[in-house]
Amino acid sequence: MNNKAFPACRFGAIRLDTGSVAFRLWAPAQETVSVAVDGGGLLPMQRSADGWFEAVAPVPPGTKYHYRLSDGLMVPDPASKVQAPDVHDASVVAFDDFVWRHPEWRGRPWHEAIIYEVHAGIAGGFRGIRDDLPRLKSLGVTAIELMPVNDFPGRRNWGYDGVLPFAPDSAYGTPEELKELIDSAHGLGLMMFLDVVYNHFGPDGNYLSSYAPQFFREDVHTPWGPAIDFRRREVRDYFICNVLMWLMEYRFDGLRFDAVHAIQEQDWVEEMAAVVRTTVEPGRHTHLILEHHNNASHLRKAVDAQWNDDGHNVLHVLLTDEDGGYYADYASDPAAKLARVLAEGWVYQGERSEYLKADRGEPSTDLPPYAHVLFLQNHDQIGNRAFGERLTRLASAAALEAAIALQMLCPQVPLLFMGEETASTTPFLFFTDHHNELADAVREGRRQEFAGFPAFADPEKREQIPDPNAADTFAACLPRAGVTGSDERFALYQRLIDLRLREIAPRLPGTVSTGAKAVGPKAVIAGWRLGDGSRLTIAANLGPEAVSFDVPPGRLLYASGDPRGPGPVTAAYLESGA
Repeated sequence: MNNKAFPACRFGAIRLDTGSVAFRLWAPAQETVSVAVDGGGLLPMQRSADGWFEAVAPVPPGTKYHYRLSDGLMVPDPASKVQAPDVHDASVVAFDDFVWRHPEWRGRPWHEAIIYEVHAGIAGGFRGIRDDLPRLKSLGVTAIELMPVNDFPGRRNWGYDGVLPFAPDSAYGTPEELKELIDSAHGLGLMMFLDVVYNHFGPDGNYLSSYAPQFFREDVHTPWGPAIDFRRREVRDYFICNVLMWLMEYRFDGLRFDAVHAIQEQDWVEEMAAVVRTTVEPGRHTHLILEHHNNASHLRKAVDAQWNDDGHNVLHVLLTDEDGGYYADYASDPAAKLARVLAEGWVYQGERSEYLKADRGEPSTDLPPYAHVLFLQNHDQIGNRAFGERLTRLASAAALEAAIALQMLCPQVPLLFMGEETASTTPFLFFTDHHNELADAVREGRRQEFAGFPAFADPEKREQIPDPNAADTFAACLPRAGVTGSDERFALYQRLIDLRLREIAPRLPGTVSTGAKAVGPKAVIAGWRLGDGSRLTIAANLGPEAVSFDVPPGRLLYASGDPRGPGPVTAAYLESGA
């Protein structure tokens, strides 16, 4: 990492030019701290007035260590890059001798992004994903997005209970194997993105409150506990250093930031982005993507795009007719809401959400369409269902294929969740590996989340919701061979992605909407002027009734069925510019 560009990256065990290792820990609640080196005794650390502890020792890579607090508690390094093997165990001084085979890789521009989201544990770890890269390359996607890989308790976790942000979990592989995955992807022309979680820590294995309670706020609480205090310089720097580690040391091409709305100090995003832009080497494409439930247009200059939950939610309503929970906000006149998504980006741009009982969103009409990542499914939208059902079990095949065509050919950036390309019916459940009282609390808390849904009002019904800690729950999510229709669905994605990369992606920069409107209960027609002056028009009908519309000018790029016939269909037309 280029520490000269951001000198505050002084967390953890850092090898100096002399060959020795500097151990640095921010522990303002402690008066004394020592480095407990396995087999080497205690190494006292010097304390500064602002709560930093430091010690330097000539230890080799692979050395295991803890920090020993003044009361004798042994804790891992919060900036540990390797754990041996789990969150409660020793931290390890990392090796830094990986030789990149494709150091010349500079990434790809954002308008070429077609993202494939994957869970490393379900996909066979870092090696399993690396072995699958040729298949994904043949599918046509241009970016692989890993769900969070940082260290979590146990051997399995759906991704968002991590507690050591700098350490890849050993259940997935070693740091070297992760780098080999990234390097192999680059050799195939594929970008690698990583999902990171900076809004909370998991419930097991986070020792920060023992020596740095100032890391958290006492006056603000989130669904996961006390809010992280991004008002503090040390906290802001800790996460910026993590961003730079993934981008510089691991050479990820971009990061997706989870639930940024839960970070109280939103200006941290802008500060972080500015550091990234001045630290990453010139000429390299690096992309920053947010998940932000408040549709935060004000962060437009800091990031490349935000996840479009509104787009997903209204498409889900149109495909399934579900109207429970947050889908209630999209059940009224969903075709008009889809038209707004296609024309303006978000449905909620400051209007009141009846589900939240509050105003939600910011105006997005001046954002380009590719500032939004559009998905039909993702880890949240499947995993947060009680039984983890995919759209293959909830929607008709014809309607789903029409929605896929709309997603892949419209100017918003498409994201697929692992298994969509094979029409998978395998669930993606919420799974963890907690034990004892915490396991009981997680299981009961999970079931209680659904108590407000009519289908689970009966306690006996809630008992049928899978136990997140059961090994069978994880096993149920593993891919299954011989899925009916898998080859046909794979071929459909190949055709649509090829069309997108040939006909649409090169023209995306400078694209603006020319409007969209509902033309039926589940039908819309939308248009865009592409960057070269061409005009793209998409007519989509996700309902069973035939809908008439005037055939747009231009050549027919694609039709999922007969545009004039009954039933679901999406048709895309491209008219060359003057």
